[in-house]
Amino acid sequence: MIDDEADLVTLVKFNLEREGWKVRSAADGANGLDAARRDLPDLILLDLMLPGMDGLEVCKRLRMEPRTARIPIIMLTAKGGESDRVVGLEMGADDYVAKPFSPRELVARVKAVLRRAAASAEEGDLAALAHGELQLDPGRHEVLVKGKPVTLTATEFRLLQVLLKRPGQVFSRDRLIDGAIGEDAHVVDRTIDVHVTALRKKLGKAGAMIETVRGVGYRLKDEA
Repeated sequence: MIDDEADLVTLVKFNLEREGWKVRSAADGANGLDAARRDLPDLILLDLMLPGMDGLEVCKRLRMEPRTARIPIIMLTAKGGESDRVVGLEMGADDYVAKPFSPRELVARVKAVLRRAAASAEEGDLAALAHGELQLDPGRHEVLVKGKPVTLTATEFRLLQVLLKRPGQVFSRDRLIDGAIGEDAHVVDRTIDVHVTALRKKLGKAGAMIETVRGVGYRLKDEA
């Protein structure tokens, strides 16, 4: 947990440790980033407003480094506006909790995000998928474009996996949320749009294969 509110950290630690998790904390962005790199935790609770390096910068740096790129991140912030939530998602956060929040809500969110991460890891027995320049291997949790690896977040990986399974099929935003994020995820109207935009950027020219179907959702071109 990276947050400079000592009382909140104590409260969150108590509730999460009661559920059986080990919780470590840092009070500023720089130390939190160092701790994440060192410990490689299963999940990071990251406050947006931090002294020195803010939460968005911490999130950005974590997502840029291969060793920490797939660690699930839940943003914690006093800012509850949709624009702030969208920015957090654009930086690679997996979920968003606005302060003040109840400990029970946070515990539920943590469980949901960890379940999705575990489900993604357990899909290793599924066959690898390939379509044109794209290759996705669930067992290795690896995506290649023209043979070169691309680092994706867990949500982006699952989103691409859903699309690759059925090229040409149109998926509504609700179906993509259920398939790639989960029914119990906290989402805003633009959640899937933000993740698709980030995925396209990371895939480079191959990102154009993900087509927008106006008024419906998205699909992967059936002809690469």
